[in-house]
Amino acid sequence: MERGETRQRSSWRTCPKRTDYGVSVIRYQSTYLVDIVEERIGRVLRLDSIQSGAAWLGVDVLVFNTWHWWTHKEKPTVWDYVRDGDQVHKDMDRLVAFNKGLTTWAKWVDANINPAATKVFFQGISPTHYKLRYADSTGAEWGDTNAKNCYGQTQPVSGSTYPGGPVPAQGVVTSVLGAMSKPVHLLDITLLSQLRRDAHPSAYSGDHPGMDCSHWCLAGLPDTWNQILYAALL
Repeated sequence: MERGETRQRSSWRTCPKRTDYGVSVIRYQSTYLVDIVEERIGRVLRLDSIQSGAAWLGVDVLVFNTWHWWTHKEKPTVWDYVRDGDQVHKDMDRLVAFNKGLTTWAKWVDANINPAATKVFFQGISPTHYKLRYADSTGAEWGDTNAKNCYGQTQPVSGSTYPGGPVPAQGVVTSVLGAMSKPVHLLDITLLSQLRRDAHPSAYSGDHPGMDCSHWCLAGLPDTWNQILYAALL
């Protein structure tokens, strides 16, 4: 079972189906992993609750991911408030919220998963290539100060390092997974995906308005993600 956000959908679509082996691949979209509930004040993102986790039990392999939608502020969200324990906020630092939500997920895994029966994977952060993170030319996201997004990119970033550095959420993922008592395998796709500035639908996506520099072309990079998952399963 794959559980996570829309970028994970690409890897699910490119997974081969093997009906002869009695294997079922199920995908559930759970953008934040933690719950969104209706309260008197409206829709509330509960950083301390995973009631939906009951649907994940009894599965042989679980693949989780989340991050992208935690950062979105410019578009209407699916929640109105954030609840952190007894505290309710209209909004809060998204990286802090992500840390709290992911910690809740980690506690759920530690409390509910039997490693002898279920393998758990966490797919690392899927980056975007929308704009330069820095204004100065020395800090250009991938070393090209003229590029503001992925449009027109036809080659990967050369070399094995990314000029823009790591995604801030990577540190949260590493820290939370490192503190868990149950084994969770990190599918570390972030750097190899950062280098693939050329692998997005760009202006040629038929079902995405405007420039799409967050999803990935198929066939393409998600096939590599699945090869990493396959190798980890062996």
